[in-house]
Amino acid sequence: MIYRIERASLALILVGVAVLFWGGIEFATAALLRSAGGMTVVQMGKEWLATLDASQKEKALLSYALPQRTDWHFIPKPQRKGLSLREMTVPQKAAARRLLQAAVSQIGFEKSAQIMELDEILRVQEGTKAKNIRDHEHYFFTLFGEPSDQTTWSLSVEGHHLSLNFVVRDGRIVDSTPQFMGANPAIVGTHIPGLPAKGFRLLASEELLAFELLGMLSAEQKKKAIISPQAFAEIRGAGQSQPPDEPLVGIPFRELDRAAQRVLGRLVKNYCGSMIESVAAERLRLIDASTGIAGSPETVGWNNIHFAWAGAEKPGIGHSYRIEGSTFVIEFCNVQNDAEGNPANHIHCIWRDRTGDFDLPK
Repeated sequence: MIYRIERASLALILVGVAVLFWGGIEFATAALLRSAGGMTVVQMGKEWLATLDASQKEKALLSYALPQRTDWHFIPKPQRKGLSLREMTVPQKAAARRLLQAAVSQIGFEKSAQIMELDEILRVQEGTKAKNIRDHEHYFFTLFGEPSDQTTWSLSVEGHHLSLNFVVRDGRIVDSTPQFMGANPAIVGTHIPGLPAKGFRLLASEELLAFELLGMLSAEQKKKAIISPQAFAEIRGAGQSQPPDEPLVGIPFRELDRAAQRVLGRLVKNYCGSMIESVAAERLRLIDASTGIAGSPETVGWNNIHFAWAGAEKPGIGHSYRIEGSTFVIEFCNVQNDAEGNPANHIHCIWRDRTGDFDLPK
């Protein structure tokens, strides 16, 4: 059985889990530093790199030109590029935490920490039957090029159900994709002491807002929006360096009423909300400035965005959706069982840059 929790309780649990994983004082201090403008991704990259010894730097600091920079995936893997949290000392982990916090919003940081905590739930639930590595510290940090205000370099933070990729040029994040987050279980069904509570729900807004939007559509609108009675088996282009480049499908933004448009806007902005304010604002600016696919004159900005649904129209049965425009792709899938056998309780979701991930031209 899958459980829900109230919004207020969820907020308390979100903060509690992140503090539990990362440490309360450092967690709060880093948030204050960032809000005061005293913490940049360049500064925190330099700080973390300075804590590493020579052998750790061999793993953590690679050339920007290496193909590993665009080698990403969210599946559990025995080894990844970079240096894992498991290989770091406590001070090094604290510095890695501050680096991540400088690259994402507080919401994005909390979600990242919670994704790692869910891997510990899987470790306990699967036990000796586990077929994959389950380790909340099997998450890897990699720098491609030394952090600098005057050069181009890249940061990757990756592990099971998490892949965050940033390109920094002249001290500013100029690309932040692929941005992948996943949750298994999406809703925690069993209490395990010291871990997220029964009923804890990660990536809730990504799912609930989409169901809300679907429920606002008329029967005629659903004929356009629902493109398959079966959910998509997986997001497209997993592990590939560039997003899919296929015609837009589903119902366009311009055909929704004002209320449905507002919900779709909230859903898009929810994905942007995991990034720092400047990155989120640039994503939305690019949507506003978009003139459509291949210069099509009839669609401008938000009007060109399409929403497509596949699968069941209620939770607990496989469902998925896509939101696409000229400049971005959002994909969401909830089709797999969790470790306890609850159906459709395992989320994969992603934001990609249709103009080119990893700051590469499409």
